[in-house]
Amino acid sequence: MTTPDFELEMGLIAQGYKRVAGVDEVGRGPLAGPVVAAAVILDPRDIPEGLNDSKKLAPSRRFLLDDQLRSRSKFAIAEATVAEIDDLNILRASHLAMKRAIGALSPNPDYVLIDGNLIPLDLELPAQAVVKGDTRSVSIAAASILAKNWRDQLMVDLAQQHPGYGWETNAGYPSKYHKEALQNLGVTPHHRRSFKPVHNILYQE
Repeated sequence: MTTPDFELEMGLIAQGYKRVAGVDEVGRGPLAGPVVAAAVILDPRDIPEGLNDSKKLAPSRRFLLDDQLRSRSKFAIAEATVAEIDDLNILRASHLAMKRAIGALSPNPDYVLIDGNLIPLDLELPAQAVVKGDTRSVSIAAASILAKNWRDQLMVDLAQQHPGYGWETNAGYPSKYHKEALQNLGVTPHHRRSFKPVHNILYQE
């Protein structure tokens, strides 16, 4: 199993890019809630141990690394709303969240490593798309951790306003419980109307 490292970043730093940011998003697949992106510039001399793809980390480890990243890196977290997801489509909305996170980073990065195979349109910075980036680059892995923890907590908060969908455990993903609740309780303002299971319930007639 490969673990992410700092080699991509070191190569770019050697080319003269001082601030290389890793960018990742979380929440393309859920039926409810926003899509969330994070952008992270790690300090090459102070990289937290054990950074990895957020999906491969136990929650306790993720929370510990989240704390360390908040105190030891430069980062920004941004969202694209359910309305934006329905308006643009999920890919464009996730890229919008990425651009917002990159734009909110201070100091500004001068190069970005984007998880995936596409660079967001109109990104005015040098960038590289990195397939499976959260398993290759510690900066992208760091972004995946911050984005996932932020979004999971957001869904726990929304679950208190809209109980019965199980968002505190399924984070809005289409679990069996969530899909049954959609049938029984109906659609909330936080559901993505462009997603098929939600759309089908709204337009059953």
